[in-house]
Amino acid sequence: MNKFESLTSLLNVIQHLAKPVLIAGAGITGVSCAIALRDAGVPFRIVNKGYRIGGRMASRPVRDSGTPFDGRVFDTGASYFTVSDPDFAAVVSELEIAGVVQPWTDTFHFADPEGIAGVKMGPMRYRAELGIRSVVEYLARDLVIEEGEVTELPTHERLALCMPTPQAARVFPQASELSTAVWEPVISVSLLFDQVYWAAFDGIFVNQDAHVTWIANDGARRGDHAPALVVHMSPVLSAGHLVDPEDVTPIAVAAVKRIMSFDADPVWTHAHRWTFAKPLEGTTVSEPNFVLGEVSRAGDEFSDRPRVEAGWRSGRDLGRALVDLA
Repeated sequence: MNKFESLTSLLNVIQHLAKPVLIAGAGITGVSCAIALRDAGVPFRIVNKGYRIGGRMASRPVRDSGTPFDGRVFDTGASYFTVSDPDFAAVVSELEIAGVVQPWTDTFHFADPEGIAGVKMGPMRYRAELGIRSVVEYLARDLVIEEGEVTELPTHERLALCMPTPQAARVFPQASELSTAVWEPVISVSLLFDQVYWAAFDGIFVNQDAHVTWIANDGARRGDHAPALVVHMSPVLSAGHLVDPEDVTPIAVAAVKRIMSFDADPVWTHAHRWTFAKPLEGTTVSEPNFVLGEVSRAGDEFSDRPRVEAGWRSGRDLGRALVDLA
């Protein structure tokens, strides 16, 4: 190879490494990746399918309920988050100071199909008074996020897919080879009542029930004490109703009445389908917590304990790795 060819080869490598980054997905993973790039001065774009960011940290307002609660948000995706990583703790401290998040509870109830059986202590869970989506919105407050969908590999940008593998594979089929995660569906059912019919609680883990896995007191979680519950249906039941998620609403109502021992009907309901709600623990790989390559990947599925914090760390670490290439 002569000097001209060597120089040309070197310039090609530099041009490749210096490509700006295109981030697809503006959940907490994509936003944390973007922040890492922004803070290092690396050029990037971030594109989100739909006009609302947040991904699975989703909140939905009440519409046309005929009650004073119209406009109030329900958390339809992630119910809360916990903190163990020191860097994430610093972010959460900033969010607390800004009034975005608040400590919620370290105690949940647990139940079986027959009813509530006891209480269980755990780590402190954090809530967001304006809905958990507000966490991502606050972190992304200085970012320019484009509405759109990446459908093919870009030629002049490095692509970072910050979304579940089944969605990433629609753009980059090889993504399925880069993750071992098995994804479970969940239908989340929001229920608004005319008054509170239950004893005080924050959340209930429901064990060994064919229909329900989790009941959240959304009034306690929001801090407004509204007569509002959010019910997560079991993966098996959810998988059978993804075409029409509203079909599970009567099942959710009946299960809540059975487990919580009251007999009132809700005045407003909404069922939200999460086809790829959560990666099943035990099917994920924790190290490394992202994939760096022709097309990079990040998300909480690259963690031994998928959760909000894991998604944030994965995006942050991928962003730092892309900075090192710049």
